[in-house]
Amino acid sequence: QVQLVESGGGLVQPGGSLRLSCAASGRIFSIAAMAWYRQAPGKERELVAIITSGGSTNYADSVKGRFTISRDNAKNTVYLQMNSLKPEDTAVYYCWRSSIWGQGTQVTVSS
Repeated sequence: QVQLVESGGGLVQPGGSLRLSCAASGRIFSIAAMAWYRQAPGKERELVAIITSGGSTNYADSVKGRFTISRDNAKNTVYLQMNSLKPEDTAVYYCWRSSIWGQGTQVTVSS
């Protein structure tokens, strides 16, 4: 079974940046699409960004131009570079790969 471990969350001021990492380990037999989701209190979990096995990407409208998803297949790791952060970005961010979820990492944007 594949396990996902997120890291890089924390407290950042508006306009600041954070880089989230998600490392996959376990029985990995192929390159699969990976994604970042987020969930704020009282709201449904939403897709933030996805990157396919071929490297194509897609983003939620709310983060386009500010966030960048990337992957390092040799390290089985996906990243989310978050720039120009806003208070509205505050949420628990979850990594996803082929039906497997990470435990989540808290991102708080506040002065």
